[in-house]
Amino acid sequence: MPSSTQDLQGEPYLARLASAFADPRRVRVLTALADGRALPAGRLAEEAGVAASTISNHLSVLLDHGLVVVEQHGRNRFYRLANGEVEGVLEALARLAPRTPITSLRESTRAAALRSARTCYHHLAGHAGVTLFGQLLAAGWVVGGDGLHHPGATRDRLSAPGRSVDYLLTPDGVTALSLWEIPPRLLSTGRSLRYCVDWTEQAHHLAGPLGTAITSRLFDLGWIVRGRVPRSIRITPEGHDGMATLTAHLSRGEH
Repeated sequence: MPSSTQDLQGEPYLARLASAFADPRRVRVLTALADGRALPAGRLAEEAGVAASTISNHLSVLLDHGLVVVEQHGRNRFYRLANGEVEGVLEALARLAPRTPITSLRESTRAAALRSARTCYHHLAGHAGVTLFGQLLAAGWVVGGDGLHHPGATRDRLSAPGRSVDYLLTPDGVTALSLWEIPPRLLSTGRSLRYCVDWTEQAHHLAGPLGTAITSRLFDLGWIVRGRVPRSIRITPEGHDGMATLTAHLSRGEH
């Protein structure tokens, strides 16, 4: 039994937390941090579209609400999301929020970068992510579906984790991905794989631990690097060559 009423806890104070998301400038700060990086206040001011003297107020609000944490590196302070749950809240809000019209070249450039390739819960999304998953399916490394979103035919929603298709890793997939130095604990024949319905491509991209591991491997190989736009990914020349070679091997059934 609690010793006093101070030990009792009531309902979660959702309204107080939601107030931190009510300012679009703070949302832009959180979005800039959603790829897992720690960034300085000056860089976050650029993303929020505010003066350097103003960003401290917004960061204070985010710190007070437990949405970000600050790290001291020498004389510089770097901010990052407090935990992965904050990224999950951003993704959930993105599924509910209406889309804003694109009214400037800067917004158009940002939208194009995110559609081309981006991170989603630390796995590869956008056109690059959908294309890669399609290649895994074409090679027979993964089976269970066609990689496409079929509105009305499934319970899956755009920009959300999928649940209607049971994708499985095949023996060929285990062999091939082990050569990619993917951790063995993630590779087993018949393993059920997670996927997301990509909101820009309206198709499936690989998610979950395996999707994260493959994305991490692509970073290690230097095939992809982080772009200037938050969460965006840029495919390097080595990545274009590597993917072209991989596609050629897959088309011949090689691993």
